[in-house]
This record gives sequence, C-alpha cells and structure tokens, in this order.
Amino acid sequence: MAGSQDFVADPRNARLLAYVNGALVPAADASVSIFDAGFGLGDGVWEGLRLHKGALLFLQAHLDRLYAGAADIRIDIGLTPGALADALYDLTRANGMADGAHLRLMVTRGRKPTVNQDPRQANGPATIVVTAEYKKRALVVPGGGLVLATTPIRTSGPEVFDMGLNSHSRLNYIRALIAVMDRADEALMLDPHGHVASCNATNLFWVKDGVVHTSGDGFCFPGVTRANVIALCRDGLFPLAQGSHPPESLAGADEAFVTGTMGGVTPVREIDGRPLPGAGAPVTARIADAYEAMKDADAAAGARL
Repeated sequence: MAGSQDFVADPRNARLLAYVNGALVPAADASVSIFDAGFGLGDGVWEGLRLHKGALLFLQAHLDRLYAGAADIRIDIGLTPGALADALYDLTRANGMADGAHLRLMVTRGRKPTVNQDPRQANGPATIVVTAEYKKRALVVPGGGLVLATTPIRTSGPEVFDMGLNSHSRLNYIRALIAVMDRADEALMLDPHGHVASCNATNLFWVKDGVVHTSGDGFCFPGVTRANVIALCRDGLFPLAQGSHPPESLAGADEAFVTGTMGGVTPVREIDGRPLPGAGAPVTARIADAYEAMKDADAAAGARL
C-alpha cells in the first residue's frame, strides 16, 4: 500500500546539509545527544514546510503554529520567528534549493542530565534541527487515489492528548496506521464521540451533493493546508459543512480527499471497501487546482530565493 506522504527518491539528497543548533552540517553526519528530550521522550514540536518557486509556503502560519505549540509546553525556542525564518532560507540557499524541497523543522526541549519526564530538568537551550530534502510526491495514480480504512484507535481531546500540538509524540497515530496498513494506505480515525475526525497523517474532506464536509477543530490536526482549503470554500468555491459528522455521513460520500503539506490535495478512491471516483472527481479536482493557484500566489508574494 502507499501513503499520502510517499515520495520519489532523489539522488541529490545524498549530499545535502542540515541545520543543527545554528550550524550547517552534512545531513548524513547530523546528530543530537542520546539525552535529548526529543529523542528520549518525544518532547518537542515540529513543522513540515514546502519550498515552492523560491518561497517557503504559508511560512507565517507554520511559524505561528510552531511558536504556539512550544509556548503551550513551555519550550523557549530561543530565536525570534524572523531569525528562525532567516535560518530556514539560509539552509535552502546553502543547498542550492529553490523549488521542490520539503523541510522538517524540529524543536525539542533539549538535552537533559538523564532521560526522564520532568521538563524542569532540561539543562540547556532548546534543540533546533532542520532537514531539507528534495521530495516530489509519488504519483498516487495506480488505482487513482488513496485507500482509507477506519481504525479502532481514536483521536483525543486536549484533556488527554491535544491534537492542536504538532507534537513529536506520534505513537497513537502510528498505532492507528498499523491497525489498517495491511489493507489501506491511511487510517481513518474517529473522535472520542464516534464522529469522523481525521486520518493518521492528513486531514479528511468528503463531498456529498456538491457540499464539502469536514470535521470540527476539536479532535483533528490544525493543518495549514486544511485551513487553506476551508478558506477557499468559505470564499465561495464550494459550500462547506464543518462540524461533528457521524460515520454514516461519510458512508454516503460522492468524493473524498485528504490534505497535507507534503501531498497537498490528494484524492481518495476507497473508504472501508466502498469505491469512490478518486483521481478526476470533479469537486476534488477544482479544489486541487484552486489550492495550486493559492500556492503560486503565496510564492509570488513571499519568494526570497
């Protein structure tokens, strides 16, 4: 099976640099301490960023989410958003990149004297690591889209594990995928109340009678691509029904797609054994085209390379 984040291998990635705590080093040699809180505990936040036509797309939204998440768990990033943005572009320039790259920006609580859960025992600044790789989305076209299957693993609210935090701790989403990966590309997750929430790595939308449906904000990732698709619909592209939807609503869908920074808008061809149009579905195709135009406009406004 294939996932929405599958990519085409690129030989240029063998010689790229990474950013580690202010230094640019060969990615193959980059490392952090075994006592780092991110390595030992998954204690940190991250962002995935797409380099498109000289610009890191929707950079302000990504940085806003990163800094909000870090503040929520009391991690001091130690750089202003502007300084961090400069570091990201310094890395892409050093790698000679202007388009088609994917950056993963990772911030952890940093090194601790020993591996334990107490955040007060971090004994240094936050660890900041950025990888930059050429990543072109793998074609989902064999079959025309992703296959989803509902998993028994549920999403959670902020009183258990806040989906609003783009946390390094991903084990529940990995478990969700493991439960279905022998028969599906991604796991479809319900919220604690049994309503449709998201997929394990992407946000889910579906279409019925020309209306685009998606979950509320309480039990799914605060995806930047998701927010852009919602904005397109609210600006008049298609009617939008956002809120709590039972699985029966999804079972009658005419089309479905998922969104994410890596894959953009990716069609779905099957949910729980029920076939859907997949690639070429008319509403999905129009939303994908509108999102590509939005990317181009954002790049034109923010290009720095």
